[in-house]
Amino acid sequence: MAQQESAPSLSREELLSRTRARIDEIDEKLLALLNERSTLSREVGRIKADDKSSIFKPQREQEILERLCARNTGPLPESALRSIWREIMSSSRALQRPLRVAYLGPEGTFSYFAGLEFLGHSAKYRACVDLPAVFEEVNATTCDLGIVPLENSLQGTVGISFDLFLKFPVIIQAELFSRISHCLLSREESFSDIRTVYSHPQPLAQCAFWLRAHLPGAVLIPAESTAAAARKAAETPNAASIGSGSLANLIGMNVLAKRIEDAPGNWTRFVVIAREGEQNRLGSLPLHKKPLTNGYKTSILFTLPDKPGALSSVLSLFASNGINMRKLESRPLLGERWKYVFFVDVEEDLLREDFAKPVQELSELCNTFRILGSYATGPQLDRVWEPEDNID
Repeated sequence: MAQQESAPSLSREELLSRTRARIDEIDEKLLALLNERSTLSREVGRIKADDKSSIFKPQREQEILERLCARNTGPLPESALRSIWREIMSSSRALQRPLRVAYLGPEGTFSYFAGLEFLGHSAKYRACVDLPAVFEEVNATTCDLGIVPLENSLQGTVGISFDLFLKFPVIIQAELFSRISHCLLSREESFSDIRTVYSHPQPLAQCAFWLRAHLPGAVLIPAESTAAAARKAAETPNAASIGSGSLANLIGMNVLAKRIEDAPGNWTRFVVIAREGEQNRLGSLPLHKKPLTNGYKTSILFTLPDKPGALSSVLSLFASNGINMRKLESRPLLGERWKYVFFVDVEEDLLREDFAKPVQELSELCNTFRILGSYATGPQLDRVWEPEDNID
């Protein structure tokens, strides 16, 4: 019996051609499925046409992400899966109704990039001159949401954000943690050409040792934001700026150095704020029946009577109900000398039905008591800028 001849081995080019053809087939299937999903998203928007509530439903979106991540067997990394689906959900929201998002501008700030990564590119972003303007846009409903920096892992609380929660009836719908990594940006080609460095005072301070070691003769000039600094440096000869590497792509600058911050682990906690409706006030809170699996937080603002043990009573109530407190901070109560308001984060969803009694007891211990929001513990968006990959 003649021995069967083995199939000739394929060349590298033939193998690559077959693999690419298979990728093309899968891409067409994905496209069809994404359009089918988009059609269903439009149908959701049609069904909810009379519903004036926000189209951003963080609990629903978090449930989708958790379910998909639990079923993901790889090799697609979880971080990539989450990024892909955030953009899919961003597009779905836009098909239902445009989502307007206020942020501390101009375009290119860390707030801007945090919003893009968390809410996706399909939202309509509006730059604001300062943080009060972000709250004003949301309060006036000219924007649906706002991106607000709340605290930094190295420099602590952004005090003005806490003060603005006292002034405006807004709630926290979600939180996210964004890693802050600095790059040196310039239109020049090398360090030797740099005479001036612009940036916001915080990045200048966070990169002080690096600047002394690598640009000891450069003049450091503060600016109102990293984005404004980059634009100033782009139009000034022999100048550079410190900011997100993504600004290089946005403005058209060179990245002369990256990760130049002196201390690693620089994170900023951002929150997504929305206008507070009547259903969000104490006494008619929308209770959560199904907590998420990855943890919850509740943020609270309260003032206390001026008497011994007032704060201790609140803390004891937390402890007796098994409520773990993550943050406690006091801020001067505006317009009231030597009086303070307390901001607290706890690791519980206090809008669950089984916490209704402790919440009522808390409110009775306080002069004023306000739940700013209960929301899923935010993701850590650890995306350090890298040059864009070449696409084969």
